[in-house]
Amino acid sequence: MRSGGDAGGGDRPACGEKDRDRPGDRGRGHGRLTVVGLGPGDAGLLAPMARQAIEAARVVVGYGTYLALVSPELLAGKEVIRTGMTGEVARCEAAVARALAGDDTVVVSGGDAGVYGMAGLVLEILEARGLLDVLEFSVAPGIPALAGAAALLGAPLTHDFASVSLSDLLTPWEVIEKRIDLAAQADFVLVLYNPRSKRRAGHLARAMEIIGAWRGPDTPVGVVRNAYRPGQEAFVTTLSGFDPGAVDMLTIVIVGNAASRNVSGRMLTPRGYEGKYGLSG
Repeated sequence: MRSGGDAGGGDRPACGEKDRDRPGDRGRGHGRLTVVGLGPGDAGLLAPMARQAIEAARVVVGYGTYLALVSPELLAGKEVIRTGMTGEVARCEAAVARALAGDDTVVVSGGDAGVYGMAGLVLEILEARGLLDVLEFSVAPGIPALAGAAALLGAPLTHDFASVSLSDLLTPWEVIEKRIDLAAQADFVLVLYNPRSKRRAGHLARAMEIIGAWRGPDTPVGVVRNAYRPGQEAFVTTLSGFDPGAVDMLTIVIVGNAASRNVSGRMLTPRGYEGKYGLSG
């Protein structure tokens, strides 16, 4: 696999100067293929390397909801390819095709592209088609949704945690249940992605039931919806007071471990400094 050290568009030794007259215009050969994490949503949280990759691209490919998070100025003059909710394979195939045709191409993904994002699917397609050593492929990291949610809640992830997606579109529900059960039994803080949809209305309630077998009713639960986007909500409740019906696909749910606590409305999972050093002065 040809891997570029600079996802934002650094020099490519295989090309002559005439091939770099302007970003995205190679003039010959294949284009770069970069998967970009956009972060939680606010433009101020778009990482510099991700911004540079978008600026340098001729073609930008993505799910419509995520493309709406990119400023119009960044997309100006570029070809933009949009697909719907279940169009992941089609959009990644289109991106590969455009890179093969010679265009520097970016696939945008919410949060971090390597955390339930498009980086894995693009890499799978390149592997399946024998293109790992043909196209120059890279990933520009972004701030993952769980990090954005944690920042709004306080400090819920400062000790070991496990992340589980409740979507059973690609993973059998029995496997998801087992992962939740074992992570709760091991006293991990649990981050729940894709917690509830109309089709999966009962999955979140079942997940909380499984967690409740290992956690007390006063265990803090952090809920963040639309992090760093219009309509943002963030609050801390308890396992017994949590309402699954108030959650949707735009929400991240964080369930504390045995040591997690609510500190004046903020969620804290202590690392252990108090017990080792004493912090009360």
